[in-house]
Amino acid sequence: MLIGIPNLLTPDLLRHLKAMGHGDELVIADANFPAEACAARIERLAGASATEVLRAILTIMPLDSYVDHPARTMQVVGDPDTVPDIVADFQKIIDETADHPAKIRGVERHEFYVEARKTYCIVQTAETRLYGNIILQKGVVPPS
Repeated sequence: MLIGIPNLLTPDLLRHLKAMGHGDELVIADANFPAEACAARIERLAGASATEVLRAILTIMPLDSYVDHPARTMQVVGDPDTVPDIVADFQKIIDETADHPAKIRGVERHEFYVEARKTYCIVQTAETRLYGNIILQKGVVPPS
């Protein structure tokens, strides 16, 4: 147990978050996401939802303020303008929790998979809502 660190974040996940540098990205993925096919580094939080994990990570990891879209989600196949409830929840969490609130950008499904393969780590959750996947780009931690 640590003060100020959400209990949801495992020691291995904390190590990955700390090891990531400015501009590195991670995926918070739902239970259906093909994590094994997309990443060498996978952390599984089998008892947590994607929204719980997003909130926990954003309490300790800054979003990149040097890019236009440090948060990206997968667009609904066949209806890219639809915003699934979970994506609306992601946006609310970013607005409330992130050090640098940013508007989420939707990415076409196959392009999302291409982008996911380039990320530092995938955090696979127990999320069962469809389209419960988000890519986050890490920002700079300023000197204290």
